[in-house]
Amino acid sequence: MGVFIDKVALVTGGGSGIGQASAFAFAREGACVAIADVDDAGGDSTATRIHEQGGKAVYIYCDVSDIDAVEHLINTTVDNFGRLDCAVNNAGIQGDIATTAECSKNNWDQTIATNLSGIWHCMKAEIPQMLEIGSGSIVNVSSNFGLVGSQGMPAYSASKHGIIGLTKTSALEYAKLGIRVNAVCPGPVQTPMVDKILAAQPELAKKIVAAIREKEPVGRWGQAEEIAESVIWLCSSAASFVTGAILAVDGGFVAQ
Repeated sequence: MGVFIDKVALVTGGGSGIGQASAFAFAREGACVAIADVDDAGGDSTATRIHEQGGKAVYIYCDVSDIDAVEHLINTTVDNFGRLDCAVNNAGIQGDIATTAECSKNNWDQTIATNLSGIWHCMKAEIPQMLEIGSGSIVNVSSNFGLVGSQGMPAYSASKHGIIGLTKTSALEYAKLGIRVNAVCPGPVQTPMVDKILAAQPELAKKIVAAIREKEPVGRWGQAEEIAESVIWLCSSAASFVTGAILAVDGGFVAQ
């Protein structure tokens, strides 16, 4: 316990799911946590629960597709806690289900703006803060569909593949400057966002559940807490020799 005492961690998309579980894990280990989201209720709830457990946290509204909003997010984090040691760039959207030819330009633009440009916006603002203290760890949240294709999700899959390229490139650029950059690629994880999508599309839900049972070696949904544990390990000193890594946390999905 206490792996991140005197450290400051930022988690985007921290109002629910993987982001919320990551924020709780950082707080459990002693970090001061800045939580960013566009869901005020979720972000406030995450911060409140951390406060109730005796931790330090602040919620900051931020749409990561807006580069000025991200700059404000990073500045506010440092104003509150004095520094930035760890960043988990997790905020993302799925977008619409549609084939490549049927994908609308609006869906493409929104998905890329949030999932890929949003992570670049965050890194562009996070890295200078980490350079000031001579160290830092960034974990970008990609997907198993950043490693393989996904029919009906061209924008989502493209954005998640792009995160991997961005992660590897920045890892090389800053390796000698004390900043490590890695990515996790979650498989099917049961989160509020997923539950909402599946509730609205029951036929799709049946297909996904059947595919998980048939194609995934572990044969079950992942839990947000399982992804969070890999995230905080990558941010910790236990992973001090790990940078540029793309870690599949997917029940063996992409091993097949």
